[in-house]
Amino acid sequence: MRNPLFIPVSVLIAVTFACTPQNKERGPQGVTSRRAMVVSAHQLASAAGVSILEKGGNAVDAAVTVEMCLAVCYPNAGNIAGGGFIVMRMYDGTVVSLDYREKAPMRASRDMYLDAGGNVVPGASINGHRACGVPGTVAGLFEAHRKYGRLPWKDLVEPAVRLASEGFPLTEKQAVDLNRSKSRLLKINGRETALAGKGLWHAGDTLVQPDLARTLERIRDLGRDGFYRGETARLIVEEMERGGGLISAADLETYEPVWRVPVTGTYRGYRIISMPPPSSGGVGLLQMLGMVEPFDLGNMGWNSPDAVHVMAEAARRMYADRAAYLGDPEFVEIPVKGLLNRDYLKDRMSGFDMKRAGNSLDIGEGDPAIWESEETTHYSIVDPMGNALAGTTTLNGSYGSGVIVKGGGFLLNNQMDDFSIKPGFPNLYGLVGGEANAIAPGKRMLSSMTPTVVEKEGKLFMVLGSPGGSTIITSVFQVLINVIDHHMSMQQAVEAGRFHHQWLPDTLYYENPALDNMCLRELTERGHHVRRRGAIGRVDAVLVWPDDRLEGGADPRGDDTAIGLE
Repeated sequence: MRNPLFIPVSVLIAVTFACTPQNKERGPQGVTSRRAMVVSAHQLASAAGVSILEKGGNAVDAAVTVEMCLAVCYPNAGNIAGGGFIVMRMYDGTVVSLDYREKAPMRASRDMYLDAGGNVVPGASINGHRACGVPGTVAGLFEAHRKYGRLPWKDLVEPAVRLASEGFPLTEKQAVDLNRSKSRLLKINGRETALAGKGLWHAGDTLVQPDLARTLERIRDLGRDGFYRGETARLIVEEMERGGGLISAADLETYEPVWRVPVTGTYRGYRIISMPPPSSGGVGLLQMLGMVEPFDLGNMGWNSPDAVHVMAEAARRMYADRAAYLGDPEFVEIPVKGLLNRDYLKDRMSGFDMKRAGNSLDIGEGDPAIWESEETTHYSIVDPMGNALAGTTTLNGSYGSGVIVKGGGFLLNNQMDDFSIKPGFPNLYGLVGGEANAIAPGKRMLSSMTPTVVEKEGKLFMVLGSPGGSTIITSVFQVLINVIDHHMSMQQAVEAGRFHHQWLPDTLYYENPALDNMCLRELTERGHHVRRRGAIGRVDAVLVWPDDRLEGGADPRGDDTAIGLE
């Protein structure tokens, strides 16, 4: 007898095209809905999430389905062998966060990526088996469902099983991305795989992943044991042995996610709820908001020279603090209260000059103790009950370590690069770290993921987050300011051009056309080193309007899609 919640791939595709923006209220506000909203990196994942909500599931149920489907239809970042964070605000105002960040294997060591001379071995923490941390995704989703889910676990994983076994049509962007990554995947794995075969991919080609489908079936039928024990665990350990990796059966079996208390603060009367360490996202976001709050960004104008200057200087100081103080709270003492203290943040901006850029060599971390008293994917969900969930998950780099588990069909992460593999040495995203984020067995690596929920006058106002490595925090920061200070709709705020500063390198990056020539000229005259780069972030978000309608903001930098439930 067919499961009553069975969702064929053909139905997911039909739901997608029935609910895509052309059938919703359009205009600068984007996709709107009265009851619920799902925004994710792929239209099929968003459609699957909405189907779960239609059948009585809540935001957590939809999150399980969305994240599992992203592992199939968005393989460069969606995953079952990566990790992530969830921030939730329940309909009654209760807030919680779940940490399912990867951990260093127990056989990992502080200097494992250095040669005999103490120099970093190029690419060792990025490519191949030794770059992999112990995965947390399946354990995290299973734990979230255990505590808050409504529908049966099997029914939530089934849509991903069908997507993997029946296949789905590639978008133009996906075909280009897979072709670009083909040589790396073939080199690392030494064989053809579902993602990398002989020929080139084209838009509309069907990607079928039978090995991944069988892995998802085990997860569907056995829950977390379908990944961390038995056949899938055996395949992971065999893959590690084949390539000299460090993850053991014991590492997998003993992995546990952690419920944490979100970090919270205020900005212009709005309550900001975000992820605590080992994410640097929540602390960093609140630091920047606290530093810029004394300035009238709204009157300065969107991306004006003054506004960009103020925001970039706040980011410069925040990233200096990040490098010095943030890491896994189970291994290092993190002065969170001090870092978020209003007087401390005022002191951090005391040397700020509106007419002159700071120098990162002169601006190091502050002293919060005296105040004590790019490849990732994000989804935002609001369910019909009013529960809100911001989830960010990652393999770290695009397609992670490049290792595809033989017989399992899934990619392993390269999260070990998010540690400070050598103090002062930049990682894949150019971020510099210190002792607080040094490698240690069983330790969680520092992250920039920033899943965030915002309240206005005690009611849900916004749900948002972004991929983008080191640019995640500044992307979320700018979208918040676009809505609160510049009164943009959610879609406008997500589409608006962005810039980024991360202390080191001492460079103000911008995407075209975020900053006009006049702005660039004036910022250069103030001493900023400006440099154009590709897309910054990929924010997916939901905004609650005064009449309680939900607006989904889907980032056009990718294939992201907002789908509402009427």
